[in-house]
Amino acid sequence: MTPSLVRPDRLVPGARVAVVAPSGPVPEDRLQAGLDILRGWDLEPVVAPHVLATHDRFTYLAGSDADRAADLQRAWCDPEVDAVLCARGGYGAQRMVDLLDWAAMRAARPKPFVGYSDITALHEAFAVRLGIGTLHGPMVAAADFLKSARAQGHLRATLFEPETVQVIAAPGGGRVLVPGTARGVTLGGCLSLLAADLGAPYARRSARGGLVCLEDVGEETYRLDRYLTQLLRAGWFDGVSGVLLGSWAECDDPDLGALLADRLGGLGVPVLDAFGFGHGDDALTVPFGVAGALDAAAGLLTLDEPALR
Repeated sequence: MTPSLVRPDRLVPGARVAVVAPSGPVPEDRLQAGLDILRGWDLEPVVAPHVLATHDRFTYLAGSDADRAADLQRAWCDPEVDAVLCARGGYGAQRMVDLLDWAAMRAARPKPFVGYSDITALHEAFAVRLGIGTLHGPMVAAADFLKSARAQGHLRATLFEPETVQVIAAPGGGRVLVPGTARGVTLGGCLSLLAADLGAPYARRSARGGLVCLEDVGEETYRLDRYLTQLLRAGWFDGVSGVLLGSWAECDDPDLGALLADRLGGLGVPVLDAFGFGHGDDALTVPFGVAGALDAAAGLLTLDEPALR
């Protein structure tokens, strides 16, 4: 069964937060805009050395795998750092995740870790290898975060006053694909990354007992069908409690809803679409590793405890 995970401490004004780039390169103007937002929250951001770097051959990576891993490990293990925030996604987390010294990271103080998209690989690693809950939320240099007051406000509340967002409501109530209520521990992320993680060292073999949160961006319907079918065939969905679906940005197909119902409806658990997290505008922050209850008809996820202590 999917266990509840260790909840890190919440942030307080003046907290020191590291900004890292485990995946793709970061535009400097967007980084600076994001840092200004963090400073406006009375945080002290510290930018890791390779956040603005680009791999010398593969320009879709923010520096070498070793450098990106070193940045993340240094930030996580630094006792003066109170949270680690990802600058953006893209691609590259899977290339560096096995270069991290997980024994050293287990010995470090748990702290909030925030990101989404390609960062799904790290959410899973933090859950399986460290037993620490994370935050599936907007990233510092992501365009959708910079332009959205709602995304900024929900992340800020989660970091500083998590009890005020212990009940998370789907915008407009969401869209019920399968009605019902369910209890479980939140987990998930970007669908394509979860499918790609199958069979990898330390990958989660089953989401049994979980409230699975899924979203993706820019995928054709047949590819989403493939990812879901792969996870179903592997038994990854066996025993899940419920499913929350976030944004499907740039997945423009009128058959998408039918596909989601077709692939997930047979699980026999509540399924709620349009929950408002992920790549879409005004994205909500969803804590992973926290027990809670899903009420599909009401469009509500109610956490048993605040995401952070």
